Amino acid sequence: METYETEEQQVEAIKTWWKENHQTVYIGVVMGIAIVVGWNFWQDHKKDQTLQASTEFNQLSKAFEAKQNDSVSKLAERINGQYPGSDYAAYSTLLAAKVKVEQNDMAAAKQLLEKIAASNNKELANIAKIRLLRIMLANKEYEQGLKLVNDIDPAKSESFSAEYDELVGDLYVGLDRLDQARTSYQSALRNGKQSPLLQMKINDLTAPEKIENTK
Repeated sequence: METYETEEQQVEAIKTWWKENHQTVYIGVVMGIAIVVGWNFWQDHKKDQTLQASTEFNQLSKAFEAKQNDSVSKLAERINGQYPGSDYAAYSTLLAAKVKVEQNDMAAAKQLLEKIAASNNKELANIAKIRLLRIMLANKEYEQGLKLVNDIDPAKSESFSAEYDELVGDLYVGLDRLDQARTSYQSALRNGKQSPLLQMKINDLTAPEKIENTK
């Protein structure tokens, strides 16, 4: 480290350093200010976007409750166009898909749900896949449904395992593979699915001789 014998030498050294580096310092200060201003602008923009998306989604929800199907579809398209990748866009698509199911337009409903099923939001992706499976059951697309389930990552669907197990059981029933259906229903029961309907499904698949043996 350089030392100076007098105060004048120190002042002169500072002047020299400033002469050589003042432009760099100015640039650094300007860039720092620009980054802060830009960050604050971006945060304000995100808040405005979130507020606008929330307002439009609220309009969509009201239209959905009022059975204004055309408005639901148009608002869902607008939200997806203006706020792509947001949860508002995903939830809008789920509601739009439900409208398509009620209109018996299963092809359109599947297309919308497949979009959400491929998203990075694990919860919404699983909800979309479960609804896809129900459409497949209604369309008697049993093999396609089983393929969809087989492609699901268990690590990303653990909290939905009981729902999937019951739906797999339904798919097996459709294929008349009753032993596998019973196993899937029992797995759903073990994984926490408690419902009279599930128990009824299990009872319906219980072999008559087993019922006799329990008497």
